[in-house]
Amino acid sequence: MEERVAVDLTDDSYDSEVLESDALVLVDFWAEWCGPCRMAGPVLENIAEEFKGNVKVCMMNIDEYRDSAVKAGVTSIPTLNIYKAGQIVDQIKGVTPSFEADLREKINAHL
Repeated sequence: MEERVAVDLTDDSYDSEVLESDALVLVDFWAEWCGPCRMAGPVLENIAEEFKGNVKVCMMNIDEYRDSAVKAGVTSIPTLNIYKAGQIVDQIKGVTPSFEADLREKINAHL
């Protein structure tokens, strides 16, 4: 089995991995029971591989780690926040037919 490129976040690692990171960070807030979240997973692995070295892709299960999701203002899932210097600079809610292309476009706008 291939090793995942995306980083699994916890409430304990959220600040250091996301808010204190020098890299551009994409965080996917998801849950196991969320169908669109499961659809986004493989796309995020592709994005993580494609932007390796330029963007840190992280995944946070909101059922296990609710505090950080609340702190990030997540009100629905999937929500994907893009962070630069610890600040949210862009966001995608839900999965659209052009999800992967939309994600690429938003990431490239901040690189």
